[in-house]
Amino acid sequence: MSAPNQDIISRLKMDILPLEGFRAIQAEDSSDLGLGILNRSFPQGRFPLGAVHEFISQGAESSAAAAGFISGLAGFLMKKGGAAVWIGSSRTIFPPALNIFGIDPSRMVFIDLKKDKDILWAMEESLKCSGLSAVIGEIPELSFTASRRFQLAVEQSRVTGFILRTNPRSLVPNACISRWKINSLPTVSGDGLPGLGYPRWKVELLKIRNGKPGIWELEWNNLGFLPIGESLPSIILHPKRKTG
Repeated sequence: MSAPNQDIISRLKMDILPLEGFRAIQAEDSSDLGLGILNRSFPQGRFPLGAVHEFISQGAESSAAAAGFISGLAGFLMKKGGAAVWIGSSRTIFPPALNIFGIDPSRMVFIDLKKDKDILWAMEESLKCSGLSAVIGEIPELSFTASRRFQLAVEQSRVTGFILRTNPRSLVPNACISRWKINSLPTVSGDGLPGLGYPRWKVELLKIRNGKPGIWELEWNNLGFLPIGESLPSIILHPKRKTG
């Protein structure tokens, strides 16, 4: 294929992305959410902001792992200020633990509701609020109609949404930009002594519109998500303790 034809196809692909729910990358979108090599799987080479992402979990352990991974993403989104909203029927996140991911718990608004229809309504209304950095919703079932309403909301507000679905009965097609599956992995302490280390996950990107699915093993550290086996800076493994 000649170079001019390749340029035409590349331009056409970029023109089609907004029609499929991807907004153009703006100058203020400088953060890559600390995902490093995962960015290669995303269209435009960046985690899609202003879109809705779906996380599938089977069981409490997988759900907790997904909640931690989402918290890491939300922490990057909240770096420039603003609050986030976490909506669900049974709070699975321990607010003080959000500090691990650089989130001040006071900036996370928790909304606890009993009925699924109320959760869906609260999620849609929250996704319309352009002042929010992120909206996280926990609900097992998601219809195409509900997901489409969410996507229409974020296309206007440019808020990024995360939906955590634990033990869903069915995985019918929906309007979410991506679908993920997160599982926990054993941790290793940085100094080789017994104890807990940084959170680790097996991250599966099951589908991504106009992108490339993949599987990675990642570890959280103060800089973001790092592939397991890649050495960490010594300042992260052995932070200097204050004296006096």
